[in-house]
Amino acid sequence: MKIYLNTSAKCGIIGHMVKRNFDKMMTDEIAASKTGSRLLLHCCCAPCSSACLERLKDHFDITVLFYNPNIEDGEYERRKRELIRLIESTGWAKIYDCDHNTSEFYDAVKGLENCPEGGERCERCFRLRLEKTARIAESSGFDYFTTTLTLSPLKDAEKLNAIGEELGGEKWLHSDFKKCNGYLRSIELSKEYELYRQDYCGCIFSKRERSKT
Repeated sequence: MKIYLNTSAKCGIIGHMVKRNFDKMMTDEIAASKTGSRLLLHCCCAPCSSACLERLKDHFDITVLFYNPNIEDGEYERRKRELIRLIESTGWAKIYDCDHNTSEFYDAVKGLENCPEGGERCERCFRLRLEKTARIAESSGFDYFTTTLTLSPLKDAEKLNAIGEELGGEKWLHSDFKKCNGYLRSIELSKEYELYRQDYCGCIFSKRERSKT
């Protein structure tokens, strides 16, 4: 696996910290992939999915997986409907349906309920969703899998890609969809398709934090 360094990373005297260029890695992986390769795309919501799908649609046979047990039932159904509406409007992907069981999320983050957003609770949530995606990608014969989560400015692309690499190896398609104005494009597409844009990640803990601000 090639390692791409961000030339803006700062180096220290004792050690150095570099960030990999996941957007460049994805571009190279796409170029090396076979035409029509099957991609399983874990989707968190329609707005984030819009820009990711637009960027990937010409390179892969895409199936989206809306597996998000962190999202409460009413909000989950609303986001799922919006994602289905986007896909039906664009024809950019197919849908892989799955069960929705919030207890899977609560079991995974037990003891971390009071962690701030972006901490260990979120990392466990990322892992839970990507583990499911990786299992389906393997059992259903997908060539690649990845997630729309890296589009959010609030999500750590380093963490997400590290988890994906661990779970999927060469099946993992690296990404940092917020690059190349990805997040801005998602806002534009949301307006174009009149998509519902939520103001929190979906879990009750995130909603509580938002209510305090």
